[in-house]
Parts: sequence; structure tokens; C-alpha cells
Amino acid sequence: MATAQTKTAALPVETIPGTERPAWLERLIRVITYAALILLALAMFVPFIYALSTSFKSLPEASQPGIAWIPAVPTTAAYERLFSAGFGRAAFNSFFVAFWVLTGRLLFNSMAGYALARLRFPGRNLLFGVIVASMFVPGVVLIVPRFLILSQLGMLNSYQGMIVPLMTDAFGIFLMRQFFESIPVELEEAAQIDGASRFGIFFRVILPLATPALATMAILSFQGAWNELIHYLVVTGTYPPLYTLTLWLAQLRGTGFQVDWPVIMAGSMLTTVPTAIVFLMFQRLFIEGVSYSGLAGQ
Repeated sequence: MATAQTKTAALPVETIPGTERPAWLERLIRVITYAALILLALAMFVPFIYALSTSFKSLPEASQPGIAWIPAVPTTAAYERLFSAGFGRAAFNSFFVAFWVLTGRLLFNSMAGYALARLRFPGRNLLFGVIVASMFVPGVVLIVPRFLILSQLGMLNSYQGMIVPLMTDAFGIFLMRQFFESIPVELEEAAQIDGASRFGIFFRVILPLATPALATMAILSFQGAWNELIHYLVVTGTYPPLYTLTLWLAQLRGTGFQVDWPVIMAGSMLTTVPTAIVFLMFQRLFIEGVSYSGLAGQ
């Protein structure tokens, strides 16, 4: 008489597809990662919260030792003093310069990037290598040569001197070139068969497809021009009517012992608003443009 043998099978452990770790371990790692990112974001957001709180304090309260996160008596006096001290003129200068720098970079960087990606001419790779290498040159090295050139051209203390040197940059050319490399050449060949010129192909076929990269460059260009300080100081250091918000806030800080911190914090808060709005508006296109440009050529 045969005896029945029972076989006990081990219970299967739930795993995440594509990994060898158990599902509970994957979930734990994910929770820890998100918690660390949230804490890091909060730590980086703390100075902004304190600056916002200080902007609604009175000068005596802001001068007291210690950290008070909530104003004892909230007041908008700092914002009122801010506009009476010339904030409007500095804001106009910042918007004006940032707009033309943004426009120039969108046009010239995209044209240069397209030429390096599609046109075949002697020394193309060498030229692209020089452009990439220039990205590693510290900006402080160019201060004196740029000042001498602008002085000889008579562009000091002028909007032209503030805008023209910033209307193109090596990173923007690199970004656009990498993105254009990811666009199929067959689209341009089809447009050529239909009789489109090179400029027609660029403006009517290529640029509409490059919206993510253009949005990325627009955000970076606007933020760079808006937050620029050293170049504007070199060009307009002796002409306050052309001061941008960065220069104006630095001048407002002064060298005295009694600093009006509520006014400075109020100016800082209003200065960050435009860049935050621009980034939030084009956040999706910004991420998409960086992803496309990073994957091009791989």
C-alpha cells in the first residue's frame, strides 16, 4: 500500500517586475527617498519663508536679535518705502534688458545650433569644440576684456552695452544643436522637395518642432539676464538710472551699519516673482526640452 506523500511548497514572495527586491523593500526605499526629498525641499524653502516674514516686519522688530518667524505686528511699510526709493525704474530696466536678451538668444542660438547640426562646412566640428570649451571659462576672466571692448565701442552706460554681449551664449548654442540632432533629416528633405528654402525649412518646419528646447532656453535666458549682476555693474556702474533690480538692491544694501532689512527683503521677494512665474508656466516644456537634448546623439 503506497503512502501519499505531501509536498509543501514555499509561499511566493511578491516582487516588483524588473527587480529582484521584494515589493515591501521597494516601497520602503520609495518612502525613504520621498521623505528625504521633502525634507531637502523644506530646508531650501526655509530662507524664503524667513525673508517673506521679514518683509512684513517693522525696522525695529527686524533689528532685534533672534529669529521670529511671524511678525508681531504685520505691516506693509517696507513695500511702500520700496516703491518710493526707485523700485519701479529698476524693475523696468530689468524687464527691458531681460526681454531683449531673451529674444536675441532665441534667435541667434537657434540659428547657430541649426547651422552646426545640419550645415556641412570646413571646421564645423572644430568650431563646435571651441564653443563647448568656452563654457568652461570662468565669467570673471572676461570682465576686463569686455569692459575694454565696450569702452572702445562707446557702449558703456547704455542699454546696448547691457544687452548686446548677452544676446548669445555657448550653452544655448550647445542646447539647440543637441536638440536639432534629434530631429529626423527626412522632414527637411521632404520640405526641400516641396521647394522650401533653407530659411523656410528652419522657420516653418524646424522651429515649430523645437518648442521644448526653445522653452528651456527661454527660461534659462530670462533667469540669467534677470539675475545678472557683474556684467551690469561693469557697464553701468557710474550711471544709476540704468540700474537693474540686482544692482539696485546691492546699492540699497549700502555700506552702513543700519540696514533696512524689511525693505531689502521686500525687494528680494518682488524680484523673485517674475522668474518663478516664468518657470511655472513653462515647467513641462522645460523638462521635456532637457530630456530631448540630453538624449540626442545617444
